[in-house]
Amino acid sequence: MKREIGIVVLLALIVASLSSRTPAMAQQVTYDVVIYGGTSAGIAAAVQVKRMGGTVIVLEPTSRLGGLTTGGLGQTDIGNKASVGGISREFYQRIRLHYEHDSNWTWQRQGEYRSGGQSRSGAKEDTMWTFEPSVALQVMQDMVVENDIEIAYRQRLDRSTRSVARDASRIARIRTEKGLVFSGRTFIDASYEGDLMAAAGVSWTVGREGNAQYDEALNGVQTRRAIHHQFVKGVDPYVTPGDSTSGLLPGIDPSGPGDEGAKDHRIQAYCFRMCLTDHPDNRLPFVKPTDYRELDYELLFRNFEAGAKTIPWSNSAMPNRKTDVNNNKGFSTDYIGQNYTYVDGSYEERERILAHHLNYQQGLMWTLAYHPRVPEWVREEISRWGTCKDEFERADGWQQQLYIREARRMVGDYVMTEHNCQGRDVAARPVGLAAYTMDSHNVQRHVGVDGFVHNEGDVQVGGFSPYPIDYGSLVPKRDECSNLLVPVCLSSTHMAFGSIRMEPVFMVLGQSAATAAMQSIRQSVGVQDVDYRLLRKQLEEDAQVLVWTGPRKTSAVGIDPKSLPGIVIDDEQADRVGFDSSSTSAGPFIGIGYRHDGNDGKGRQTAVFAAKITAPGKYAVRLAYSPFSNRSTNVPVTVTHSGGTAAFVINQRNRPTQEPFVSVAELPLKEGPISITVANDDTDGYVIIDAVQLLPLD
Repeated sequence: MKREIGIVVLLALIVASLSSRTPAMAQQVTYDVVIYGGTSAGIAAAVQVKRMGGTVIVLEPTSRLGGLTTGGLGQTDIGNKASVGGISREFYQRIRLHYEHDSNWTWQRQGEYRSGGQSRSGAKEDTMWTFEPSVALQVMQDMVVENDIEIAYRQRLDRSTRSVARDASRIARIRTEKGLVFSGRTFIDASYEGDLMAAAGVSWTVGREGNAQYDEALNGVQTRRAIHHQFVKGVDPYVTPGDSTSGLLPGIDPSGPGDEGAKDHRIQAYCFRMCLTDHPDNRLPFVKPTDYRELDYELLFRNFEAGAKTIPWSNSAMPNRKTDVNNNKGFSTDYIGQNYTYVDGSYEERERILAHHLNYQQGLMWTLAYHPRVPEWVREEISRWGTCKDEFERADGWQQQLYIREARRMVGDYVMTEHNCQGRDVAARPVGLAAYTMDSHNVQRHVGVDGFVHNEGDVQVGGFSPYPIDYGSLVPKRDECSNLLVPVCLSSTHMAFGSIRMEPVFMVLGQSAATAAMQSIRQSVGVQDVDYRLLRKQLEEDAQVLVWTGPRKTSAVGIDPKSLPGIVIDDEQADRVGFDSSSTSAGPFIGIGYRHDGNDGKGRQTAVFAAKITAPGKYAVRLAYSPFSNRSTNVPVTVTHSGGTAAFVINQRNRPTQEPFVSVAELPLKEGPISITVANDDTDGYVIIDAVQLLPLD
């Protein structure tokens, strides 16, 4: 039966139809600002232009506004909500107002909703950061109508040599595939791909810089830090297990991983942020694709068979019994290594890649829900869910917005780096704050030196305060273009972009870019020469947050295990069943991070720290962990040695007495093996495993 299209989606289609422009209309107008890309940044920029009394048009390549904000990313990644101001904050305030009305709770009662994300149920704040895609779309459409913003839908840039007409250093006009020509005094590239920037001849890069280029430590190939979203030990990479002549399984890069810290062309993986529901009246069950290939999911099966104990997804609750589902664990929704040709590919190539990603993810969800090689408890949980009838235009409930986590990045005179994120370099001309962890998803799947399959590229380093983004990162080099601003594909390294690339920040930067565009017109100067004092004054008047005045934090510090006395067994040396999630959020920690159970899979995760005592005597058995309020108060720890077995319980909310270690016991140990087992049976919070230290006391 043909499903009903939601009222909001239908309205969007009507508006898209009414907003389509003819070539004659387009060529008769010179706008103050022409914005390419109706992403969240593009809409925020358009609103700001109108509020400053300018004329503006937004060229949206698809038929839907809002990019990822309306395309499934309802679990907003922020870092620190107090760093978000201006039009961006206004958007999330409008989300809150929408959900204050009981009439907008269709599939559950307002009081039944419990958010596990940024929006805490019952919290006294005027914003809301978790939402349905259709609600985000409605808010975007309201802002467009209220500000009388002109939208030209389905207008992809003509990416041939005739797409951009220049007048010396300035863009005069741009041309779309449909032959429409749009003239402007200034231009903003708010697309995820940076197509206008590239067509205008502005310098850009893609992939990962080598660490040496900007004196970074987290960029380039990162096999040593490949602890997040990883396979369990022992997953064979070959079609016929143990037989390298049978060929590699799909998705494994035969040329990887590359030299540690070196530059490469690879891009962090894309996926669809799924909006699912478990409400039977709104649910569309997962369907097996017609061209389904079981071999594409062989690594998933082998990962379970090797001992994976958790569901490979991150399922965040949205209102009305819906979700935002993101990648999690070693084999999940990220289609690793399948996007390398996306950035500079033709539109046809991009559509092929998008279709390939959709087919993969549809097949993945059907596999997790129904395939007999998936554990029954996983199938039982996944099969409760399905896509929503009332969210997107497609009849099968899937969206068309692919999560373009990273594409081109401009190379301007000011390049944001990890030094900005961690506070070693401070932007002199702030136009907004970023606050999220430096977060890169995996970029490749390869065969490790141990002969098993590994993911590489997922680096997560945070713990720092919100930091300023420099105006210079939004503008091209002076000799390349003087009337273009780039708030999304801004000038930054791969690692810095991993922190900046959040939708609230894109909206902040969109507003700041629009302000600068209007001031460049009024001052009759190029965007590089806008008077920053006047720009800052306007931004502050418009409620942008430019300086962080809250508590100052620095990144958590790792302690080299070799610097510690006694016998130290890091979590990377432990024999693990589960404990696949990794973090560096809280410190100090041992090595390059710590692991946790995700507060999930209770009774199914263990970590065994094994060592050999060669010098008999009395030892302190110590366990390292980082305390926090969400930790378990009843972590079971078992110590087994030649003298017997003893059981202990550790409260990981308490600060360790010998930070980061707490003394579990002081025991006389004879020569021979010893093992310390940490489990998560019946625990009441996150269980942390970091390291075990056996410290001689004699």
